[in-house]
Amino acid sequence: MSASGGTKAIVAALAANLAIAASKFVAFAFSGSSSMLAEGVHSLADSGNQALLLVGGKKAQREATPQHPFGYGRERYIYAFLVSIILFSVGGMFALYEGYEKIKHPHEIEHWYWPVGVLVFAIIAESFSFRTAIKESNVTRRGKSWKEFVRHAKAPELPVVLLEDLGALVGLILALGGVGLALLTGDGVWDGVGTICIGVLLVLIAVVLAIETKSLLLGESAGAEETRRIEAAVVDGDTVTGIIHMRTLHLGPEELLVAAKIAVRHDDTAGEVAAAINAAEARIREAVPIARVIYLEPDIYSEAEAAKGADPEATPGGPTPQDTAH
Repeated sequence: MSASGGTKAIVAALAANLAIAASKFVAFAFSGSSSMLAEGVHSLADSGNQALLLVGGKKAQREATPQHPFGYGRERYIYAFLVSIILFSVGGMFALYEGYEKIKHPHEIEHWYWPVGVLVFAIIAESFSFRTAIKESNVTRRGKSWKEFVRHAKAPELPVVLLEDLGALVGLILALGGVGLALLTGDGVWDGVGTICIGVLLVLIAVVLAIETKSLLLGESAGAEETRRIEAAVVDGDTVTGIIHMRTLHLGPEELLVAAKIAVRHDDTAGEVAAAINAAEARIREAVPIARVIYLEPDIYSEAEAAKGADPEATPGGPTPQDTAH
């Protein structure tokens, strides 16, 4: 997995969650707190999620085959989508069920120091994991807001780990609040209320992850800045006079397909056009290194052809008929 895949953040989160899951289950065994059981399952699900992200990153590195000529880059999107499903079903739905049962059949928390101690330890450990995820994300965030980063990141691992760690921290605070209120009031219902709040939080995070990852699975275009660089690289003002229309598609987080119909002059020879296309491909790869699959089709500019391929990525204005008539 490349650096942008956030391997360091995934490994940090995996190590933290395995340690935290073990401590939570021990606390549940001694105290009977449903918040502790829900949080233990949550941490276990998170550990499985991070393992899936690592597997997806490894599988995505396989070489292209005749059956899959564009490679396996999208495996990372598939595994990230599986993470959202697991987080929803194993983490969120289990917590909602456990919280409902606790409210329906409350009982007093025993050995209160176990859940409180484990929650404090877990908050500290998750804070370190969250700090690592933030640090790794800042490398690729480039001034974007956190909302924009999560919505537009092409590599799914960092947004997944960020949201998981954020959910884990908030969930731990909710669990600590539920346990604290149950201890202060002597009413175990509050432990169940805290558990339900954890379940709602996990379901919401899972839905956000599913929506964003589904968009990547369907196929997203290059970002606006990358698109501008590609457009500038294609046109040389000599043989290639403009872009009639263009499409881009992420084959994976670090692999971009570029397909464009380009305008050339009507009196250029085949050799001149071929040389111009090769030069344009070289300029594109220099401007946007992840543009690894490029198809450029030469044509004589016409308003009708430009209209057929008009899309948000098409070059505004395009070349004029006068540009291509000499």
